Amino acid sequence: MRFACLIVTHTSVALTSRMVKKLDNGDFDFYIHLDKKVKLETHSELLNLPNVTYVKDRLDANWAGFTVVEASFKCLREIAASGIEYDHIIMMSGQDYPVKSADDISAFLAGKAGKQLIKHWDFETEWDEAFARIEKFHFTDKTFKGRYLVQRLANFFIKRKPPTNMRFYGRNSAYWTLTPDCAMYVMNYVNQRPKFKRFLKWSWGADEFTFHTLIMNSHYSKQVENNDYRYIDWSARDVHPKWLSTEDYDKIVATNDLFARKFNTDMDTNILDRLDNRPPDKH
Repeated sequence: MRFACLIVTHTSVALTSRMVKKLDNGDFDFYIHLDKKVKLETHSELLNLPNVTYVKDRLDANWAGFTVVEASFKCLREIAASGIEYDHIIMMSGQDYPVKSADDISAFLAGKAGKQLIKHWDFETEWDEAFARIEKFHFTDKTFKGRYLVQRLANFFIKRKPPTNMRFYGRNSAYWTLTPDCAMYVMNYVNQRPKFKRFLKWSWGADEFTFHTLIMNSHYSKQVENNDYRYIDWSARDVHPKWLSTEDYDKIVATNDLFARKFNTDMDTNILDRLDNRPPDKH
C-alpha cells in the first residue's frame, strides 16, 4: 500500500525532517505546502529527497483562515498530478509526529482500506458554539487597516446564512486520513461552487469544518469512522492544544493513535526519542 502525507506547515524544518525520515519505509510520500512567509531555503535539506514534493505556488496561510484550506487544496493538486495511486492521504501539520513506526502505521491503515478517518461533531447537537464560525463575518485573511471595525459593523447589520441546506459538522481538529477520491471530491465541490467558496472565505476556522461537513453530507458518510487517530491534549483549555513533552509519553502510548501534536524540537526532543524507540506493535 502507499500513502501520501499532505503537510501544511510554517514551522522549523527540524521536526518535519525527522518525521520524513521516520516514515521513510517506502510506503509514504510527502507533499508539503510551506507558508509563503517562510523562505523555502530554510527547508533545503528536504528539497531534493525523491519522496518529497514542495508546492511551488505558495500561499500566505493565516491561522483559522480559509487560506489554510486553499493550501491543502494546492497539495491535493500536486498529489493528483503525480499520477501515483495512493490508498490514503494523511493531512498533517509541521508540528505533528508519528507515535508508531512506519511499518505499524502502514499495517494499521491497510486494515482501514476504503475508510474515511475524520473525527467530527454535529453543529446542531454537539457543537452549537461553532455556529458563530459560519453565521458571522470573519476577516481572518484580510490585512487592511480597520478590518476589525468593518467586521463588527458587518456583523451588527447582517446575519450570515449558509448558501446551502447542508447540516454542518466539524471538530477542533483539522486533521484527517481520507481516500484520494474522497479528498478530491471535497476540493472539487468547493472549487466548482463559487458562492459556497465565498461563504467559506468569510468564515472562521474553515479547515475545521469544510472537509467534515462535505463528507458527512455525501455518500462518503457511509465510509466514515469517527476517529482521526491523533493524540491531541486540550487540557490547557486554550484555543491551541498543549505542547507535548516527555511527561506525556505514557498517555500517548496508552492510545491506539498513529500521530500526535503539538511538538517542538526546541522545547523537548526526548519525547521524540522515546517514541522512536517504542516497541513495535504485534501484528
